[in-house]
Amino acid sequence: MSTQRRLLPWPGPGGQPAYLLSDGGADSHLWRLADKVEAVQLRTGDELVGYARAMVDDRKVGARELRFVVRRLTEALIDTRRIADSRAMRLAELDDADPSDRHSLRDSEHATTEEDLL
Repeated sequence: MSTQRRLLPWPGPGGQPAYLLSDGGADSHLWRLADKVEAVQLRTGDELVGYARAMVDDRKVGARELRFVVRRLTEALIDTRRIADSRAMRLAELDDADPSDRHSLRDSEHATTEEDLL
């Protein structure tokens, strides 16, 4: 089993990228925690988009409230980009893997469902 590297969905010290090196891949506790954090971050971004749409259409909403939601949307976009970068890195590793290992590597990846978070 080879060591797998994963960009974590949260920043490290000083905002630098944080990585997990794991021999267990998707079977490790921290790997599964990262999957759950990604799911929460993506769901939060979806919720923020809904709030922002409603606020933009409401003429009673002031500039202060709009700036607040724009800050939160910016944070959600940064999270989403980090998730996309992490997944792109893992897909690139699959492409570089020995063809006989690809099936088992893909099987170790799994989608996190809302039930997984409970």
